[in-house]
Amino acid sequence: MANTASEGSTPYKHPYHLVDPSPWPLLSAFAGGALVSGLIVWAHGGGLWLVLLGALAVLFCMAGWWRDVLKESRTPGLHTPVVRIGLRYGMILFIASEVMFFVAFFWAYFHFALYPEHVSGAETAIWPPAGIHTFDPFHLPFLNTMILLLSGCTVTWAHHALLHNDRKGLVTGLALTVVLGISFTMLQAWEYASAPFAFSGGGVYPSTFYLATGFHGFHVIVGTIFLAVCLVRAIRGGFSAERHFGFEAAAWYWHFVDVVWLFLFVAIYWWGVGEIAHH
Repeated sequence: MANTASEGSTPYKHPYHLVDPSPWPLLSAFAGGALVSGLIVWAHGGGLWLVLLGALAVLFCMAGWWRDVLKESRTPGLHTPVVRIGLRYGMILFIASEVMFFVAFFWAYFHFALYPEHVSGAETAIWPPAGIHTFDPFHLPFLNTMILLLSGCTVTWAHHALLHNDRKGLVTGLALTVVLGISFTMLQAWEYASAPFAFSGGGVYPSTFYLATGFHGFHVIVGTIFLAVCLVRAIRGGFSAERHFGFEAAAWYWHFVDVVWLFLFVAIYWWGVGEIAHH
């Protein structure tokens, strides 16, 4: 287990971890490329076979890579205090890069929302464009907001329980967070299925809407898987109050996903509301 690794038995003369050669970075690059290519083909009317193949390849690479990282964390002397600090810096920088990733989507949305005269082919400079019916922000979007806010509370509860060696609270909090993450994804899929505007060919509003909310939904799925792995590790006793960076990283990522959704809800669903579609 991760909490039984010895700090003083490192086989190296330094506190750093030199990783072994691994096939996962290269395989993950090809798997991710296949998934994105499949999404592009599907968005242009093609089949789903490449999407499914890419998704399975990505899941395979995630499982293999994470298995190796967990094996390293259980190997005495590898994840020293210096290495764990580096892991924290790496996760912080990764989340910072994700922030800039979403800044690009918000930039695109606000550019056209604040300057609707820049919308190509628009007869009148209004936002949302003429003919676009939007979601009622206090229907499914508000429910999903409450779900994510509650999930932020449950993952914080799990972290607090871990710090106080409350194994039952840790497992319960993580399980509830995973259930809430799955619920959010299911409700967003329902929302997309009932959307009053097309996924493709509908102009700039659907493009910016699906780009921002769709990538956020993808991050929710990734975060849910991340937390599900932590749940399995917690059930097996893989965390301790002193050593649990894997769980911390998942919690940081989940809080980031929550904050992004709050900005999406306020900017796109609430501030950018137009004529509401009635179902």
